[in-house]
Amino acid sequence: MTYRLALFDIAGTTVSDPGFVAQAFVGAMTAAGHPIDHEACRPLMGYPKPLAIARLLGAQADDATVAAIHADFVQRMLVCYREWPGIEPLAGAESVFALLRANGIKVALNTGFSRDIADAIVERLGWAQRIDALIASDEVAQGRPAPHMIHALMQRFGIDDPSEVVKIGDTEVDIGEGRSAAVGLVVSVTTGAFTRAELEPYSPDRIIDGLFELPALLGVDAVDARSAA
Repeated sequence: MTYRLALFDIAGTTVSDPGFVAQAFVGAMTAAGHPIDHEACRPLMGYPKPLAIARLLGAQADDATVAAIHADFVQRMLVCYREWPGIEPLAGAESVFALLRANGIKVALNTGFSRDIADAIVERLGWAQRIDALIASDEVAQGRPAPHMIHALMQRFGIDDPSEVVKIGDTEVDIGEGRSAAVGLVVSVTTGAFTRAELEPYSPDRIIDGLFELPALLGVDAVDARSAA
């Protein structure tokens, strides 16, 4: 199979997340009078954040409450990604981006974050020239697991066949997104929210323990990803 687009999740897949996302969720929910613990957030990683908040609220969810908590969450994440230490690429991310692009595969990022948070991450890491596209859940009609972000990127790059796309992520909702778009390969990575044992029931095509393992799955030139510029 010849792949033309590799679509990566951000937090936990290409960017380290030492608990910052869950911390922002806990802080925003608690400030609004709906305290939760960190473990409650983990199953919702990767989902559009307003949807995640609504699920955390359960029967108490309404549009105004969700919007207010989401606004607080966004501000907490913007401070985190702009100012806090510990925001860095996961091992292999930048070299794998370079290797794939050198072999004619477009590299894109997508996320359950809103675009302002995604932009803050890309700016902090200086990735604007390292990737070909960025899309966020608030730029389409529905975020994950709906296929709209993938479809939008396929249209942008003139890709008609979803089998030419590979989706890489660290959560079950990344797997669901890839399946709903019928992409050619769905790859899960164990560097984020879910362990291998937790990912296996969702049946991704492959589970890898680091991005250095990805090029071989895509049939890319057997140059060591660590040496890619």
